[in-house]
Amino acid sequence: MFSILIGLVLLMVFAYLGWSIIWIAPIVAGIVAFMSGMDLMDTYTDTYMSGFVNFAKQWFPIFLLGAVFGKLMEETGAAKSVAYQITKMIGEKRAILGVLVASAVLTYGGVSLFVVVFAIYPIALALFRNADISRKLIAPTIVLGAFTFTMTAVPGTPQIQNLIPMKTFHTSPMAGSWMGIVASLIMAVGGYLWLVGRQKKMAASGDTFKEISQAGAGSSEEQQALPNWIVSLLPLLLVVVLLNGIKLDAIPSLLAGIVLILLMNVSRYKKFIPSINEGAKGSVMAIINTSAAVGFGAVVTSVPDFERITDLLLGISSNPLISESLIVQILAMITGSASGGMGIAMQALGDTYYQLSQSTGISPEAFHRMASIASGASILPHNGALLTLLAVTNVTHKDCYKDVFIVGLVIPTIAVIAGIIMASIGLI
Repeated sequence: MFSILIGLVLLMVFAYLGWSIIWIAPIVAGIVAFMSGMDLMDTYTDTYMSGFVNFAKQWFPIFLLGAVFGKLMEETGAAKSVAYQITKMIGEKRAILGVLVASAVLTYGGVSLFVVVFAIYPIALALFRNADISRKLIAPTIVLGAFTFTMTAVPGTPQIQNLIPMKTFHTSPMAGSWMGIVASLIMAVGGYLWLVGRQKKMAASGDTFKEISQAGAGSSEEQQALPNWIVSLLPLLLVVVLLNGIKLDAIPSLLAGIVLILLMNVSRYKKFIPSINEGAKGSVMAIINTSAAVGFGAVVTSVPDFERITDLLLGISSNPLISESLIVQILAMITGSASGGMGIAMQALGDTYYQLSQSTGISPEAFHRMASIASGASILPHNGALLTLLAVTNVTHKDCYKDVFIVGLVIPTIAVIAGIIMASIGLI
């Protein structure tokens, strides 16, 4: 048990220092194996790599298609077109709300978080400049719109955090709809009110927009060159409708969205191959990072004393949704990845929780939704998506992590508690 604790602490510390989990995870897994008296080579070549490969085998197609879909949306200008129109309709005076809604729409439409960051930031910068709102609030606003409720809670979202629990619990993307809706409202409304309150306090203290460059949302000529926003919205709607309305799997749904983008942008065909190549490259890094975390989890679950830890966690409460949520949240915090933490949890204890859903009478849909919501309530300073966001927005943890912590961890944790309460009274 001590070896597991040491391993988890080391993984978190090294990730916080910015060391890649791709090479840190197998090294820390080796430390855990050595301290537990396990054979190092067998642990790496069999246990670690089995966890790594099995996760990649199961989820790489969705990572690949999701990344390609998002990259095509970005390169054809469709993502920016939709974002421009949303922020235009909401108005520059409500810049925070505009960026929040634009980020949420793109994320719910299947665009990957990383693409949303690059597509939204120039627009957010221009809006915040015109509204004289501190740049320090751009990152927390994007976190709220893209990294929280549309990633994990809104029923039907095609993000990977909502798809991973499906195979474990034999559910659909709409699982736990009422729980998801209430959790989404808690995160969206609570986070928005916090950010608006912070804006007023910062303005009162003189902390307003400070220029660092002339980068903005683009010239009027650039905006006019973008495709029609209604047409640009069609691929997003198609993915959501196919996934939830017609109930196709994620792979054909994303494929259909990709084909539609290509057909609608035939005149931009020269961008197709470079965009697909870049999307494919990005998906490889994403799946390897997540698989590395899952491989580490496979080693942890093979430690002889892991069953004692499992029994301890399962015995935290008579309500298994509490232990499931806690386990997923902790593992996601440690690995710095919502999908990575959930992948470890589902691999280690997914079957156990599915059996508990059968024996306790708690719907598998409740387990699905709680695992998804809990995975997103985990944004610590070493979170991979957060580090990318800070680099793009050119701010530091000191500038904005307090607000990120509230909208990305504290309020989502409140949503987790609300979801458990709802499931306990049968409102799923």
